[in-house]
Amino acid sequence: MPKHPHVLVALAVSVLGACATPSTRPVAPAPAPAPSARPSAATAPGNTAAAAPLAEAPADWQLLDPATDRVPGTAARRAAQELLRGRKPERTVVVAVIDGGVDTAHVDLRANLWTNPREVAGNGKDDDGNGYVDDIHGWNFLGGANGQNVNWDQLELTREHVRCTKMRAQTPAPDSTARARCDGIAKAFTAKRTELQQMSAQILMVDGMYSRAVRVLSTAIPRDSISVARVTALVPSADSVRQARDLFLRMAASGITGEELHDAKEDVQGRLEYGLNPDFNPRTIVGDDASNPNERRYGNRDVTGPDAKHGSHVAGIIGALRDNGTGIEGIAGAPGAVKLMVVRAVPNGDEHDKDIAAAIRYAVDNGAQVINMSFGKDFSPDKPLVDAAVKYADSKGVLLVHAAGNDGENLAETPSFPVARYAGEGSAANWIEVGAASWKGGSALAAPFSNYGKEQVDVFAPGVDILSTIPGGGYARESGTSMAAPVVSGVAALLMSYFPKLTAADVKKLVLDTSTRYAELMVVRPGAQNGEKVAFGALSRTGGVVNAYAAVKAAMALSGAVVQ
Repeated sequence: MPKHPHVLVALAVSVLGACATPSTRPVAPAPAPAPSARPSAATAPGNTAAAAPLAEAPADWQLLDPATDRVPGTAARRAAQELLRGRKPERTVVVAVIDGGVDTAHVDLRANLWTNPREVAGNGKDDDGNGYVDDIHGWNFLGGANGQNVNWDQLELTREHVRCTKMRAQTPAPDSTARARCDGIAKAFTAKRTELQQMSAQILMVDGMYSRAVRVLSTAIPRDSISVARVTALVPSADSVRQARDLFLRMAASGITGEELHDAKEDVQGRLEYGLNPDFNPRTIVGDDASNPNERRYGNRDVTGPDAKHGSHVAGIIGALRDNGTGIEGIAGAPGAVKLMVVRAVPNGDEHDKDIAAAIRYAVDNGAQVINMSFGKDFSPDKPLVDAAVKYADSKGVLLVHAAGNDGENLAETPSFPVARYAGEGSAANWIEVGAASWKGGSALAAPFSNYGKEQVDVFAPGVDILSTIPGGGYARESGTSMAAPVVSGVAALLMSYFPKLTAADVKKLVLDTSTRYAELMVVRPGAQNGEKVAFGALSRTGGVVNAYAAVKAAMALSGAVVQ
């Protein structure tokens, strides 16, 4: 996936001074009192995030140390070099990546892929009797038995709109409560279509300006040689070249590239063409029984699928192999520390509750200790089904890590499903909700797109301009809470691998208690159109950014190990 379209348009607005991005959903806040900071939390030295700003994000800033590197990273590299030096993981932790698929051939991922030890690859048999044939690296709940795969699917809003349309045609007519709800759905459907049409126009405008700048620059630099370095070194010979140079460099500094714009155009157009199309139904590809929400034995073994960019990026953040002389380092990428189980259940569009419930149960039943969930949607019509799966994972001591979402919204009013709170009473105990932090720090510490919530989001983590793996053996920067959640999943796996006696509850407590506190730092509120500032502590339970070094140090103290 490209940068979330809201992210890209927000960046373009800041660069071009264009009109503001339209709001995605209405909000109405209901915050709760802030918890007191715990003494074991890492302290942000002099509000490190407010130090002299960097020109661009370091390639691996999520690994860097807020105290020594002056960026609000996790200090995971410092933990490896100082605290864990000379030690080997005591167990291998399985992290399930429920996503859109992962490139299993990527050089930085393949050595750390989970392999089902009881399944014989390619023999067409269910050797381990778990109901899934040839599930070597995981399972694909978006595929058919004939090998076909779903790529695009409807938004859940569209599916709700279709349900309402059918309900209105029933006899007897629905009651007033149902009619009022469906009126709201119809209104939201129209608003979403208008929003995406406006966003498409904005992206086309930005793309046109970018393309014109590249065209002008190609009169001075060969088109296939245009790069930030070449353009920076260019001495303009005309005003048109100078203007093109300035625009190109401003866009590059904000992470806007031709590839990003191309992907964003495709993403928004796909949402308009498929996501908001009431007549589009790719579910026939899967061939499951739509009337049976508890069905779990469907899909196929193709865990890569037609678009594995998002899932591959997420997987690399968690467990890209460390010390292999290539690419990047996953947070838990040390040899023997982690195995990545791939569970494909998230299409381009919105996931089905049935698939998410089945994916969570598959991950738990096949040995996952951590489940990363970098996805979310506006509605959850089968929420009790997902709740039951979450309760099952919770009962088995599995840690669930969920991305808060990219709408700049207060989750107290506008949930992004799935959520930790059950439809009845209670909440999942072993659940961490993650917002996105920016390398820019200071007043920009909270990513402008990140959802937030004083009682809904637990902690923030690096989620802007994160470099990680993409299909075909490549690497790219992506932004979103989708990138922040796997940072936390990686820290959790790191702790579990070196300190095997830690439970999911222990790890959650360590991650939250040792986060670097920026509670008093005034930051621009995510989603604010007027630069409104709030205390960073008002955006989550902890007011902190995850800190691997502090978490490992605390785990060592708990285990009685000598802390250097």
